[in-house]
Amino acid sequence: MADHKNTNIITLTRHVFQDQLVHHEATGDLTLLLTAIQLGCKFVASNVRKASLINMTGLANSSNIQGEDQKKLDVIANEIFVNALRSSNKVAVMVSEEDEDAIFVDADQRGKYCVVFDPLDGSSNIECGVSIGTIFGIYRVRDGSTGQISDVLRPGSEMVAAGYCTYGSCATLVLSAGEGVNGYTLDTEIGEFILTHPNMQIPPRGKIYAVNEGNSKYWDAACTKYFHSLKFPEDPKKSPYSARYVGSMVADVHRTMLYGGIFCYPADSKSKNGKLRILYECFPMAFLVEQAGGRASTGRKRMLDVLPESLHSRSPIFLGSKEDVQDLEAFYKAEA
Repeated sequence: MADHKNTNIITLTRHVFQDQLVHHEATGDLTLLLTAIQLGCKFVASNVRKASLINMTGLANSSNIQGEDQKKLDVIANEIFVNALRSSNKVAVMVSEEDEDAIFVDADQRGKYCVVFDPLDGSSNIECGVSIGTIFGIYRVRDGSTGQISDVLRPGSEMVAAGYCTYGSCATLVLSAGEGVNGYTLDTEIGEFILTHPNMQIPPRGKIYAVNEGNSKYWDAACTKYFHSLKFPEDPKKSPYSARYVGSMVADVHRTMLYGGIFCYPADSKSKNGKLRILYECFPMAFLVEQAGGRASTGRKRMLDVLPESLHSRSPIFLGSKEDVQDLEAFYKAEA
C-alpha cells in the first residue's frame, strides 16, 4: 500500500465556508461578499503581473478626489472592485479612494454590507515592480437602514471584517473577520488562494521601523525624539532598529505583520492631519493589526476609536508590535 503524505490544502473559499458552519446564526452573506472580494483580487493580480506587457503602466490622464494623478491600473482596479462588489448582491454602499462620492447600490442588487476600499495602494510603484496592493474594510449597515453615508462614517471598531491583498512576487490576501488573522497565497496554476499563514501574530516587539524619513524636518517633537531613540538607544547594549521603508502601505504593513516593529505615517507641519485616509487605509490595517495581537494608534488615541468626519478624512497612524507602539505613545504623552 502506498504511503501518501497527509497534505491538507485549505483554500480561502473552503476556510470561510468552514467558519460559516461554526456560526449557526450566519446567513452566508459575508461569505459570498468575501468570495466577490477575492475574485476582484485575482483579476487585479493578473493585470498587475501583465501591466508592462499590455500597456497598463503610466498615467490615465485623470486625477482622483485627493488630487493625485491616477495610473491606468488605478482606474481598472477600481472598476474591477466596484463591479465585483455590486454583482455580489451583498453590498449597499461602497466608498473608494478613487471616487469622490459614495456609491449606492440599486435596490434590486442591494445587500446589508458597506465596503470601503483602496483598490490599488502604492500605485506610484507600478513601473518599478515594487509590491502594491488592495486594502478593504467591511461594515454591516445599521438596523433599519438601506445604506446611508452614516453607515460608513463610524469608528473602525465597528467593522466586521478587513483585509488587504499584496501584488508582488506573489499575491497574498490577508484577512480577518474578527477572530484572528489568516494569510492566503494565490496559486496561479489553479486560481485559488491557499492558506499559507494561519493565525498570524505580530511579535510583541520588533527590530524594524518603517517611516518616510525624508519628511523628518516637518515632524513634531514627540516623533523626532521617538525615532532618535530607535537609532541611538540610551542602553549601549541595545542595537539600533533597522530602517525599512518601501513607500507602499500594503508592503510595509505586511512586513510589519510578519516580522514585527512599527509602521508610521505621522502628521507633520506639512500634512497637519496626516496623509493616510482613515476609512479605507488606516481602519482596515488597524483592525488587522489588533486582531494579530498588535496595536494601532494616532499617537494620542486608539486608531479604531477615531470617528471620521468625511469619506476621505485623514489621520496620522502608528501600528505594529504592541510594545513598540506603546513606546511611541509614551513620547506623545510626555509632550502633552
